[in-house]
Amino acid sequence: MCGIIGIVGNPEKNIATSLYDGLLVLQHRGQDAAGIITSNEDYIFHRRANGLVRDVFQNRHMRKLKGNLGIGHVRYPTAGSDSVSEAQPFYTNSPFGISLSHNGNINNTEDIISGLLEYDYRRINTSSDSEALMNLLAAELQRSVSGKSDENGKLSDDDVFRAIERTMMRLEGSYSVVSMITGWGIVAFRDPNGIRPLFLGSNTTSNMVERIVASESVACTALGFKLERDVRPGEAVIIRNDGSINTRICHPNPKLTPCIFEQVYFARPDSVIDGISVHSSRINLGRALAKQILRQTPNHEIDAVIPVPDSGRIAALGLADFLEIPYREGFVKNRYIGRTFIMPGQRMRKDSVRKKLNTIMEEFKGKTVLIVDDSIVRGNTSKRIVQMARDAGAKRVLFASSSPPIIHPNVYGIDMPARSEYVAFGRDINEICEEIGADQLFYQAIPDLIESCTVIGPNSPVNFDCSCFDGVYVTGGISEQYLQKIESMRGDNAKVTNSV
Repeated sequence: MCGIIGIVGNPEKNIATSLYDGLLVLQHRGQDAAGIITSNEDYIFHRRANGLVRDVFQNRHMRKLKGNLGIGHVRYPTAGSDSVSEAQPFYTNSPFGISLSHNGNINNTEDIISGLLEYDYRRINTSSDSEALMNLLAAELQRSVSGKSDENGKLSDDDVFRAIERTMMRLEGSYSVVSMITGWGIVAFRDPNGIRPLFLGSNTTSNMVERIVASESVACTALGFKLERDVRPGEAVIIRNDGSINTRICHPNPKLTPCIFEQVYFARPDSVIDGISVHSSRINLGRALAKQILRQTPNHEIDAVIPVPDSGRIAALGLADFLEIPYREGFVKNRYIGRTFIMPGQRMRKDSVRKKLNTIMEEFKGKTVLIVDDSIVRGNTSKRIVQMARDAGAKRVLFASSSPPIIHPNVYGIDMPARSEYVAFGRDINEICEEIGADQLFYQAIPDLIESCTVIGPNSPVNFDCSCFDGVYVTGGISEQYLQKIESMRGDNAKVTNSV
């Protein structure tokens, strides 16, 4: 999972500070590396490195990032990656000078790379699917303008749309993209299933209309931009240097099937994705869990609902409100520790949980508590949290997940572990409950998950990608051989080896 942003601003000011502030707002989407590339009419200026946004960009770096066009990226570590060389945005000089930031995962990367070498004579420098995507776009753009005799070979909007159409026809997987053509403009596009989010905003100044495109709507509001709309599935958006905008659907069969895990976990609660309030979805998830608890255990005798901060908090609010049970904050989070979900290696995650959370003992002592989290992946964090509650004096510890059991790999940009490392893989709910040490365990049902995140409207999703819960991959073409290959890269042993 990554965060991307692109801004076309007033030529009278540099855009770097806005890009920096936007990346801070998107930091939750990636804490491993960050980068910004800006451009004036003639040159590019860039900075990318390992670390958090605040650490990567110092004053001396910001002063060098000149120009009114720019794109940015934050990333978290993925299996097999070398975060230094694969920090984004990427850049290629030919044609026209193209920079690119990508959120998602290309499933046919090997085919793309071999085709680039055989037919386009382009060799990429890393194994990154994002660099392969950039070179594919560059190759198609070169093809689109080759042999032009009109306009003195100048790049037109039609050239770019044509290149994106051909690019989409060759890509398989998920991709939300912001790309910059040096001195010319910003190009953004979203895969035909709309799996990863992408949002447009604008800001009218005295000289022009400034425009922004970002992974989440919250980046627009935080920077003072007016909310416009989501980029549609299969749509390309061209924002020229003067702020003018042109859009086109570049795929013959787009359909909106966004990843539902954005609503469950990844997106900020103050974002709206495809017309769906993330906050409202999570409140609804808590209410749906509450109904299930009443059906299964009407005499539950729960004294307090306690969330795992931060991602379990809003569902816990909805649950506690529906059950009319006190909502209590029982865990204190060290906010200087990153997300344990995206940390490589089991040992690192276990150490991080010990440092990340501490208990307020009076909220547990002598009580039957219901702990609410957004999901259970490996189960080790949940097991540790249950034990912390017991150590704090809880009489009974119940545990609830606002998402269903995770039993299938995600292939669209969330670097989940190998199936054998999921606590729910090959276990029923009673065995999972025993594994994490809880007295009772509640999981969200898939139909309730979908209903909780569904709104009725003209641009609402017709369906969701729930592949990590149900194993149905909306793009098709995901073979068992492919799943086994990515799992060999995602196991903790592989991650520890790569991190040494």
